[in-house]
Parts: sequence; structure tokens; C-alpha cells
Amino acid sequence: MQIRRALPGEHRRLAEIHVLARYDMAYLPRVHSFSSTETWMREVVMPSNDVWVAEIDRAVVAYAWLHAGYLQGLYVHPSYQRQGIGGRLLSVVRESTAGGFHLWVFEANNGAIRFYERHGARLVRKTDGRGNEEKLPDRLMSIG
Repeated sequence: MQIRRALPGEHRRLAEIHVLARYDMAYLPRVHSFSSTETWMREVVMPSNDVWVAEIDRAVVAYAWLHAGYLQGLYVHPSYQRQGIGGRLLSVVRESTAGGFHLWVFEANNGAIRFYERHGARLVRKTDGRGNEEKLPDRLMSIG
């Protein structure tokens, strides 16, 4: 496995990973189409953020992106989950941030909460979800 910076032309693959990983989360409402996710990835995420990808056999299988001290997303293609890829990506993000970072995670995402706690995240606060577009309870966590 190789971890590297994302290339501008990889927005479609990152959108695929994003959508497939979220579809596996049965509690999440589907608030965006693939097309809008791809546009968002190309026009918002890729140009102005730190984005890393995990690549196996020349195929991008996961990504993480950081913006303004927040881990905005860490997604692993469902076929590659639970193989240590997310932990490796998280390590790269940690190495790139001297003062640590924050992240939001849905309360219903028990697997992600356990994952982040194993990697040193601590709870900052919980919300009722009014502040996110999915309108689901979430928690702010901090690493570092």
C-alpha cells in the first residue's frame, strides 16, 4: 500500500469511494447524488484542501482530507475496510498537523468512534445534529 497526495484527475474515484462508503452506513440519509458529489469533489475538495489517498496495486481505495484544522473526511472503499488502511491514512494526517486536529463523527457510527478513540481521539462535545445537513446527532472529537 502506498499513501500519497491526491492528484486533481482523481476526483471521480474519490467521489465513488465517498458515496459507496456512505451507502454502507444504513442510518445516513442520502442527501446528495453521485453527480453532485463528484462536482463537489472536483470543485471544492480537491483544489483547496490537503487530500491524501491510499493506493493498492495502482488503485485508489481510500482517501482523507484535512481543512483548517479539521479532518473533513476519511473514507475507505467498503471492499478494503478493516485492513488497517484508515489507520495508515490517519497517521499521515497526524504527521502533517503539528497542533493536532478536530473531526466530526455521527453518534450512530460506532465503528468510527471506536476507531478514532483507538487512535487517541477524545470527546470535545456532542450535538443533536441541528448543525449538520443530515440532521443526525454527532460528536466533535480532537486528536493531538
